[in-house]
Amino acid sequence: MTRIVIADDHAIVREGLKRIVAEDSQLEVVDEAADGTQVMRIVRDREFEVLVLDLSMPGRSGMELIKLVKAERPKLRILVLSMHQELQYAVRAIKSGASGYLTKESAPAQLVQAIHKIAGGGAYISAEVAEQLALGAMPGGQTAAPHESLSDREFEVFRLLVAGSSVTDIASRLKVSVKTVSTHKANLMQKLGLANQSELVRYALRHGLADELEP
Repeated sequence: MTRIVIADDHAIVREGLKRIVAEDSQLEVVDEAADGTQVMRIVRDREFEVLVLDLSMPGRSGMELIKLVKAERPKLRILVLSMHQELQYAVRAIKSGASGYLTKESAPAQLVQAIHKIAGGGAYISAEVAEQLALGAMPGGQTAAPHESLSDREFEVFRLLVAGSSVTDIASRLKVSVKTVSTHKANLMQKLGLANQSELVRYALRHGLADELEP
């Protein structure tokens, strides 16, 4: 029996995922979390094998949360279930320590298949993500796009800015100070060579980083 914890800030999504998992007699959902704080509490207090994790939750989320979970429980397997289809999100998630990446548009059967595969020690990623990881590991590989130089936190701030969130909104969501978010914004704008919000949005659209983003 593979024990699973589902982490997503939307109750209806958690309920749907639990129903999908319940159809497989070899899988059992033992707990659920609505934010990063709950995830870390469960990671410390419960025994389970697979964490199904949404990238966008209140507080600590995304790549930072993956790294925190792996630091606490290195052998825990993490399957990221995200609304983001762009390769950059998947590549960052895998590099941060996730064992698999699925979009929320995937068929229910894929979720069950992915859980079984990573629980057995494998990885569940698309051929495109595998190729990007391989190219990034090769000496003299392809030239990276400017946004690939962003830190995980800068990339998260970038994503929220493009989705229309203000600096104050982002600070509240990430539970950090407005000054910290402003610093991240200034750094990422400099790295991307952009001067204002309009250029930021155009950059995101040009690189396919603005699809289906939500604040």
